[in-house]
Amino acid sequence: MAHAKKSDLTRKRILDAGRELMLTGGFGGAGLKALLEQAEVPKGSFYHYFASKEAFGCAVLEDYVAAYLARFGALLAQPTSGADRLMHFWSAWLDDPDAGAIADRCLVVRLGAEISDLSDDMRLIMNAGIARLVDLIGQLLEEGIADGSIRPQSDIPATASVLYGQFLGAAILAKLSRDKTPLHNALADTKARLLP
Repeated sequence: MAHAKKSDLTRKRILDAGRELMLTGGFGGAGLKALLEQAEVPKGSFYHYFASKEAFGCAVLEDYVAAYLARFGALLAQPTSGADRLMHFWSAWLDDPDAGAIADRCLVVRLGAEISDLSDDMRLIMNAGIARLVDLIGQLLEEGIADGSIRPQSDIPATASVLYGQFLGAAILAKLSRDKTPLHNALADTKARLLP
């Protein structure tokens, strides 16, 4: 088993600390001083790994997207019906026993509006990650239709996009109201729309 190099571990520690700071204070609130204190690294370490704060933001988003898609990939590999896997994903927006609710840990919810006008590079990373996720949701829809656990849909890519948009919007409303009712409503609507 290969061991990670110290430099890789330090970079990962900075990225993890940055993700946590961005979840609580947004990209603008992720100040260098707080980041370095939380990651327990000296100032020079930051500029060794990242040319700028924007480059750092891009790296955090790339890391986040890769981890998110890997988790979704593990869900795709489960030997259950398409509907079961898809409903497990949507239910995890409310409460994921392994990692906390997706809606509470989602950088798209937290940063989407902030970075869309701030950094084109960050926007493109996030947008590409969302597009890939929507494609994977479409794959689960296709599998569920094929195994009979999901009702046929006339336009699978559009359905996948609408479902993701519905949950993203519900997560934003839940964050604003500090009430998960919008997410419960989105889950109920999804079940009514898809399940036979």
